[in-house]
Amino acid sequence: MQDANIQKMSEMADTEIQDVPTMNILLCYLLYKIERPVSPDQLYEIAINSGFINYFYYQESLDFLLSNDHIRVEKDENGCDVYVLLPKGKACAKELKNYAPKSYRDKLVLAALRYFTRMKYEQEIKIEYIPLEKGCYVHLRCLDVGDDLMELKLYAPNREQAELIGSRIMLNPAGFYGKLIDLALSNEEVTYDLTDN
Repeated sequence: MQDANIQKMSEMADTEIQDVPTMNILLCYLLYKIERPVSPDQLYEIAINSGFINYFYYQESLDFLLSNDHIRVEKDENGCDVYVLLPKGKACAKELKNYAPKSYRDKLVLAALRYFTRMKYEQEIKIEYIPLEKGCYVHLRCLDVGDDLMELKLYAPNREQAELIGSRIMLNPAGFYGKLIDLALSNEEVTYDLTDN
């Protein structure tokens, strides 16, 4: 019985949002929690890829938020359009958040944090796959203000395994880099037993 309830709750948590007012709260809450302007493309990708936001409801909600002074479009330092949360949108996020299920709020904010982390990694980490006669190299470069912190080539027996290695590195590039540095710093010369027996 308990497993059936858990299954039912899980299915409900993965259901698409079907009403605009809840969507309004979620989008305002997202912008409030991440505390940064986002481009239209970024907001779209975060919202739609969250898995529970329908494109048509998203568009309707966005139109409502823009026309009712919850958010507005401004230009960033590069002259690109970004959505900025206005006081009315902030009040919506803070005062009405409990009308949108916490599981959806958390999932949406987590999707945004993962999105921006991935964007940061893609600027700092460059991975290319170099085909070989037998196998493939994973060519990894860790960048810091234009300079290479690390450049590394790893051999993989085929392209699929090379891409698997690359995708695993991109899950946590800083952790990968840190582990390599730790390994290098803790590496010791092999000791030999020179005792006479």
